[in-house]
Amino acid sequence: MKYHMPIVDCHCHIYPDKIAARAVAGISRFYDLDMREDGTKATLQRESAEAGVTHNLIFSVATKPGQVQSINEFIAAEVQSSGGTMTGLGAMHPESENPEEDIRHLMSLGLRGVKLHPDVQGFKIDDYRCLKIYELCEKYHLPLLLHTGDYRYDMSNPNRLRPIMEIFTDLTVIAAHLGGWSVWDEAVLELGGFDNLYFDTSSSLAFMPAEKVRQIIRCYGAEHVLFGTDYPMWIPERELELFSVLGLTLEEEEKILWKNANALFSLGLSD
Repeated sequence: MKYHMPIVDCHCHIYPDKIAARAVAGISRFYDLDMREDGTKATLQRESAEAGVTHNLIFSVATKPGQVQSINEFIAAEVQSSGGTMTGLGAMHPESENPEEDIRHLMSLGLRGVKLHPDVQGFKIDDYRCLKIYELCEKYHLPLLLHTGDYRYDMSNPNRLRPIMEIFTDLTVIAAHLGGWSVWDEAVLELGGFDNLYFDTSSSLAFMPAEKVRQIIRCYGAEHVLFGTDYPMWIPERELELFSVLGLTLEEEEKILWKNANALFSLGLSD
């Protein structure tokens, strides 16, 4: 199905061409998943255009503190060369010696928020080492996109996120994968009702019946949900096909596909 509206994919990992194959192989091993995409910007742009996606939110994850600034410079350069079709989030790491310097650096590059992946980076969402990052994101009004959920670990599950939402009431958080990949029922119980908490649909639509996804979205409220693919894990066209059969109203689809992201990241899109 082709939508006659802007579409923002709010969850896209990209990597420099020379290391993309290695990075994708690492994701494949981590999730025991066959990966079809190559993790490059060029492929993301081509497949987004074919699917009707008009804007991508791009980022990468720092597995070591020393990678933070170089990753952010790479993402900023890719945004700059995208012709206005991409917006970037910055990497951070809880073991950074100077998180304020890293935040100021990513802001100077024009990045619009922060991405953290507790399971890959090896920390719990409520780890004391992360509190400074949350404070800085709240202070500078930077949305924080968090990987959430994995039945195999207890790093990023909803029980870890809830106390952070209760403490940092002015921090805008996006809980990826509808609040908790593979632990969606727990997510709905723990994470509903926070005005400053959003959710994206990435790595969720293929794992549940359409009726259950629709129920989860309506529990959170469509005004709190963003469309995302989790590229290079999934193909944009297929994710939009899965989204199109959820049985949502046109108003709900508009909010999720572009209006919420447009407001959250000041993208300047119009229909």
